[in-house]
Amino acid sequence: MTRCTVVLLMWGLALTSCAAPRTGGPTVAEELADRTSTLQAISLLGRPLYTPILDGARAPTLVANLEAAQRAHDRNPNDEMTTIWLGRRLGYVGRYKEAIAVYTDGLERFPESARLRRHRGHRFITVRRFYHAIDDLKRATDLVAGVPDEIEADGAPNALDIPRGTTHFNIWYHLGLAYYLTGDFEPAASAYAACMTFCRNDDTLVATTYWSFLTLRRLGRTAQADALLDAIDADMEIIENHAYHALLLLYRGDRTAAELLDDDATSLDRATITYGVANWHRMHGREAEAADLLSDLLAGDEWAAFGFIAAEADFKRLRGRPIGRSSASD
Repeated sequence: MTRCTVVLLMWGLALTSCAAPRTGGPTVAEELADRTSTLQAISLLGRPLYTPILDGARAPTLVANLEAAQRAHDRNPNDEMTTIWLGRRLGYVGRYKEAIAVYTDGLERFPESARLRRHRGHRFITVRRFYHAIDDLKRATDLVAGVPDEIEADGAPNALDIPRGTTHFNIWYHLGLAYYLTGDFEPAASAYAACMTFCRNDDTLVATTYWSFLTLRRLGRTAQADALLDAIDADMEIIENHAYHALLLLYRGDRTAAELLDDDATSLDRATITYGVANWHRMHGREAEAADLLSDLLAGDEWAAFGFIAAEADFKRLRGRPIGRSSASD
């Protein structure tokens, strides 16, 4: 029995009920403590996914920000931006189902809000409801057509506190990812091509190039994928997407897999790097090495990371189970 099979067998389908949100009394911090074992989703492989335990150093700031967002929303519940920020702050502490509920409530009042659909689409991806994400994000592309693009404020600022993404960029980026995760690579490639037109800096460029490269390789368009790497070099101005940059340098042949895997990365970057290196092994016909890396990744706890979700999707398809609307993701 292979290591991958063992991992999959260990994750037999398990369904757990989720407690309803509490409406008053305890503080956000007290509620958060009560929710550390709340079911947020079922993975594509049947693993129950619970609210992650926050990193100790960041927890006080995340909780304080959520409390402030809740107060702002309580004061002005009919404001689109207070709704968006409450949903975002809930997502940052791992309360993804509640974030989706906040966005859904907001869309009752602002049905033409591309921003609400962009953020709900993102969190639908997190909880493995990919086709719901596609519906939201496709609608968002229609809503922003012809509308000037604008910088999207960061809820979790990078080291220089310089926002890198825009509204249009984030809509197309997440739409491409949602298609990629379903295995529908043609529309994923089209979405990433559109996303490229909204890349205004090297951080957005490397993120889009990374997923576009993987998508084109899955489509067998090797020359087109490799051509994307011509815009990548070691001297790019990267503030936050260091993992994507490093992986693209690996694909160019400018770095080694051992260097990337030995880097002292955050757990989120580690998930990104592991998935990216596994893909590099697959591109070179080393399926066993790729499977070992994906098994290591899926045995971890960074289940909201895009690399982790993509690894689940790959494993599910390897088992001959396409990801459709009737899958665990929806």
